[in-house]
Amino acid sequence: MSGSYDESAGADDTMDSFWEVGNYKRAVKRFDDGHRLCNDLMSCLQERSKIEKAYGDQLTAWSKRWRQLIEKGPQYGSVERAWLAVMTEAEKVSELHQDVKNNLVNDDVEKVKNWQKEAYHKQMIGGFKEAKEAEEGFKKAQKPWAKKLKEMETAKKAYHMACKEEKLAATREANGKTEASVTPDQQKKLHEKVDKCKQDVQKAKEKYEKSLEELNKCTPQYMESMEQVFDQCQQHEVKRLTFLKEALLDIKRHLNLTENQSYSTIYRELERMILAANTQEDLKWFSNNHGPGMHMNWPAFEEYNPDQANAPPKKKKPDGAPPTPSTDHVAPPGDRSSVSSYDKNQAYSTEWSDDEQPAAYSGNENGGNGNSFEDDSSTGKGVRVRALYDYEGQEQDELTFKAGDELTKTEDEDEQGWCRGRLDNGREGLYPANYVEPI
Repeated sequence: MSGSYDESAGADDTMDSFWEVGNYKRAVKRFDDGHRLCNDLMSCLQERSKIEKAYGDQLTAWSKRWRQLIEKGPQYGSVERAWLAVMTEAEKVSELHQDVKNNLVNDDVEKVKNWQKEAYHKQMIGGFKEAKEAEEGFKKAQKPWAKKLKEMETAKKAYHMACKEEKLAATREANGKTEASVTPDQQKKLHEKVDKCKQDVQKAKEKYEKSLEELNKCTPQYMESMEQVFDQCQQHEVKRLTFLKEALLDIKRHLNLTENQSYSTIYRELERMILAANTQEDLKWFSNNHGPGMHMNWPAFEEYNPDQANAPPKKKKPDGAPPTPSTDHVAPPGDRSSVSSYDKNQAYSTEWSDDEQPAAYSGNENGGNGNSFEDDSSTGKGVRVRALYDYEGQEQDELTFKAGDELTKTEDEDEQGWCRGRLDNGREGLYPANYVEPI
């Protein structure tokens, strides 16, 4: 299995043993691998930091967009504030993920980089000082034993060749005894060859056994010297593995937001805002601002007053509300204003006729498939006008501007002399038609 090991692996495969000549190079290579693994860990953390940043940015963008849609949409009162609290949660969680990103890059990556620099020293000719020292140590420890091993291998080869020659000579002698064409003199020579081969085998065997004995005498010292160098490599690896474990614990601490006190506080506050939503309070507010609880200036007889002929006309709001605030119009604590979000996005006709029939409500012009929170497409249209006089809005749905300011008229003048328009900063509201002129 990749990435894992078995303590018994290689026990039967002696040709791949650490003790074979040159097989110490795997222990030396571990220095190069350790340096590379530090680079890999830093790359891994940098990629994760980008993910954390991207997620935080997405949360912020999502929160900003939906906060605007909710504030402009039809939801009101304490439920609106609870809904907006979800946006606040996203903004605060986004900040925490930005902190995670900063901790990964500024703390964890820097820690790995500094440890790597202290643990591995590059040479001018390439490679690392630690790897070179280990390789030289292994070579020195292995050189005497490798020399004896080579001598033993040569003796073994000579012995095996002598055995082969002896067998071949014996076969020839046996065949000569059965063939009539072989003379007694030739048979004698074949016999002498066999005797000589036996002597050569004995000499080669003695030499082979002697070289093997010398090799075995050298082996304990060889093993001791090799283990000393290997232990030095192990000590360096202990430092790397210990550091890596500590670094991963730091990374876990930075990633685990559940251990962050601020994280749990965010959701306690969100729960508090949601539980604070009060249905009866919201219904009462809507009734007072858009229902039977609203104040009404019932029609009354008015005498003609010539002093008011040139004054701005008295406004009759689309929703029938009075021109000045009334004490009956009390918004819930913390609400934006006494004006419902319906007033900001929709206009309601106050004209009434027996001929008009109520239109069936379809949600929107697209058959109810659109987002009820999205801005009306008509808000982008209108006629540009310039203010002739200063005007200070008297109510929350009126615009305030100075003489010379330019704005966009989005609805024509009504029978009361008021127009609806939009300032360049995006604010919409009503203003006296005779205070502006077309550009």
